[in-house]
Amino acid sequence: MKIITVIGARPQFVKAAVVSRAFRAYPSIEEKIVHTGQHFDANMSDIFFEEMDIPRPHFNLEINSLSHGAMTGRMLERIEEVLLAEKPDALLVYGDTNSTLAGALAARKLHIPVMHVEAGLRSHNNAMPEETNRILTDRISKVLFCPTETAVKNLRLEGFEHFDCTILQLGDVMEDAAIYYAPRSTKRSNILKTLRLEGHDFALCTLHRAENTDDPARFRAIVEALNETATRMPVVLPLHPRTQKLLEKNGLQLNAIVVPPLGYFDMLSLLQHCCVVMTDSGGLQKEAYFFGKFCLTLRDDTEWTELVEEGFNFLVGADKNLILNTLEGVFSKKFPEKKDFFGGGKASARIARV
Repeated sequence: MKIITVIGARPQFVKAAVVSRAFRAYPSIEEKIVHTGQHFDANMSDIFFEEMDIPRPHFNLEINSLSHGAMTGRMLERIEEVLLAEKPDALLVYGDTNSTLAGALAARKLHIPVMHVEAGLRSHNNAMPEETNRILTDRISKVLFCPTETAVKNLRLEGFEHFDCTILQLGDVMEDAAIYYAPRSTKRSNILKTLRLEGHDFALCTLHRAENTDDPARFRAIVEALNETATRMPVVLPLHPRTQKLLEKNGLQLNAIVVPPLGYFDMLSLLQHCCVVMTDSGGLQKEAYFFGKFCLTLRDDTEWTELVEEGFNFLVGADKNLILNTLEGVFSKKFPEKKDFFGGGKASARIARV
């Protein structure tokens, strides 16, 4: 069976690492990877292939720095060329990026079955480009690999049981990655020593979503909350290049330990040793949970509703006072007993078996 896997963004490299390894246990599976180039910075792309033993992409399309429409259209055209030449039995996509949608569309139009890892997630915020990408990708997929029970329920509510597709709840491959790579990160990462954080409490933060960075009022409120947090403890912020430009454009000063985008091992090391996570990333919300850290989500909604409902994750939006008050509250809380939301680290093996 020949599979074409399309990836393009940092979280997809992490997911592909564990699924591609699971594929290698089956000699009958031939996988070829297409990297769209959506994340092109070396620290957001190349380092992941080096660190995580992901097979080097067979095709690198180098498509980036365009508008949503232009990027998706260019990807669709180039991926179609690959599919016509390779004639795969199936195409595999991850998550909710422009690369995901372009790959799914290209395959569907050529009658190649689409398999979607991380299907069924919904934030119910249609202003998010990611929400559009995931809804459309789900609708044209043949096999829907759902990470959680909530994801399956979302698809059922949308009538997917009446569509020509297979819905499977197999777990979350990000948990597989966290379990597999965490011990390796302690040997491979020197980030705590480099940042002089050994033995110190600190907060780990990421900030990149357009809903925050493109709204001057929201952006300023979050930055002010982070700056006030930094008077209590260091705030480590791996900064997306786009966010850095917008800080400068808005004349905002960020009093944090700002570092370039980090490799996965460095992020795992920071996750294991921080005392709280503050983020507008989808993936980091889960990773905080995997390592027993409370998460303040700098958004008004989330795909990972289980974590909010059970008190692991707190939606604080861009409300400065809510951010600071919630932060104060979690320092007096004990992390609740964890539950098996995400499959226990066996998702990638289950996907390969299917």
